[in-house]
Order: sequence, then structure tokens, then C-alpha cells
Amino acid sequence: MAGEPIIVVRDVDGVLRALFNVCRHRAARVVCEPAGTATRLRCRYHGWTYDLAGRLRGTPEFSGVADFDRDANGLVPLAVDTWGPLVWVHAAKAPPLAEFLFPLPEREPVADLDRFHFADRREYACRCNWKVFIDNFLDGGYHVNTIHPGLAGVLDYSQYRTEIAGNSSVQTSPLKAPDPGENEAFGRVRTGDRTRYWWIFPSFFASFYRDAFITSLVLPVGVDRCRVVCDFYFSDAEQRRADSIAVSDRIQQEDIDICEDVQRGLASGTFATGRYSVAREIGVYHFHRLLASRLRDGLAV
Repeated sequence: MAGEPIIVVRDVDGVLRALFNVCRHRAARVVCEPAGTATRLRCRYHGWTYDLAGRLRGTPEFSGVADFDRDANGLVPLAVDTWGPLVWVHAAKAPPLAEFLFPLPEREPVADLDRFHFADRREYACRCNWKVFIDNFLDGGYHVNTIHPGLAGVLDYSQYRTEIAGNSSVQTSPLKAPDPGENEAFGRVRTGDRTRYWWIFPSFFASFYRDAFITSLVLPVGVDRCRVVCDFYFSDAEQRRADSIAVSDRIQQEDIDICEDVQRGLASGTFATGRYSVAREIGVYHFHRLLASRLRDGLAV
């Protein structure tokens, strides 16, 4: 998270905890595996050992060290909470998660997510600034007809709408059956009455269809690089899962291509700034306002 190594773990009592993955002795990572089970957390460097609550339990060959307070040298905790299958972590003082996510929890009840099960993760490297990728997602469907012909075939663009509130926005569109012989792959896996594309500041997306729930997290890598992590949750058969992921991969590649093109254009001496479409880009404007507010107040994004 913002370059900080993090552990998320359930302790022996089932309590969910988030801890900085930094040994208090010489700053090596305590956990190096991306996932798994453990009864303790042992640093591979000098063997310092912590329990699953982050308390320091073992310090080999450390007897005789003056003024050493073991209780003050546990792994440093972070604020942690959950919404549905997702774990949210915050490194500083944070508002309650439901307040930060509002109105997402009210519009998408957790009980409705229970039918979805995690299936796969895909990661994409993109040669653009992370904000370029966010702008692309939030443009109110402005680019769908020109960049995503397959997706455009199942969305009713005339009824595509964007709503903004707090730290979020949501784009909604009725779904339609594609014309016979055209975009059949999209019609098979993008089903239901209406799709919802949620964004939570600064860089989290959640897309809802009848049989699929897809999350995306955009992570800055450099001034002109970012990484997009997509997780797929499904409620239907294995074959439909594979088809849905293939469709999502096609959409991601189309987005990556145009975002990398935009990044090249931003480096041009002829470009300063563009105007907003009142009809479509309210979500982009909302994002820029939230971003500017935090930068103006000297806050981390």
C-alpha cells in the first residue's frame, strides 16, 4: 500500500488484523509469501518471531540488551475493516469504512455478494500515469462506442448515467441483447437488467453484472507507469467464468492501448488541458475535485 509492505491475518481468535510487514529489528519483511496459513510470523533474517496479533514473542540471542521493551516492539498495526469479501486497510486515522464508501454499502448490500465466489486474479502493466487510467474509467461511457465496440453492443448508451456522492461515483446502464452474429461473446457473459460500475476514491473499481462481480485496483508504479489488479468473482458455471474473463481481458487491453496513447499525448508541448463534457464527464470532474482538495490540504492520496 503506497509502497508499504502489509500483512493481513486472522489471529487465533479469528480477529482480522492488518500489520506493517516490517520486522522491528532490522526492517526485513516478516512474511514473504503472498498468501497462506501460519501459527506464527517469523522473520527469516534473524529469527525474530511474532504471534498472529503482532506481539513480539521471540528474540534469539538478545539477552543482556539494556532498556529493551519487548512489549513496545511488536509489529505496527493499521486500521482494518471489511466490506463483503474485500479487506480495506488504512495507515492513518480513518473514518468508519461504511462512511467512506457511502453510498456503495447501501446500494450493493453485502448479503447480495454472498452468492459470488472468487475465481481468478489478473494483473496488467500499463505505461501511463495512474490518473490517466482513472480518468478513462470515469468518463461516463464517453469512450465506449469508439474504444469498446463489443461492450457497446450490450449497453444501452442512450440511458447511460453517472451519479456522484462523497468519495464515490457510479455509472449505470441498462443491458441489451446484442444483434445476432455480433458481439455474441459479450452477450453471453454481460447479462442482467442493468450494470453498475462503481468507483471509490482514489483508485478502486467494482463492476456488477447478474453473474459476475469484478474489482479493479489501480496502483501507481512511476510517474508514467501503473499496475491494474483485477479480481473476478462469479456465481455461475466454469465455462462462463472463462468466457467472462476473456471478455474482461479484451476490454482491459483496449483501455490500456488508449491510456498509453493519452500518456504520450500529455508529453506534447502542444497540450495544456482539456475541457470537461457536461453531458458525460461529471465523474472525471468529481475525481479531479477530490484529488485537488487533498493536494491543496497537503494530504496523502
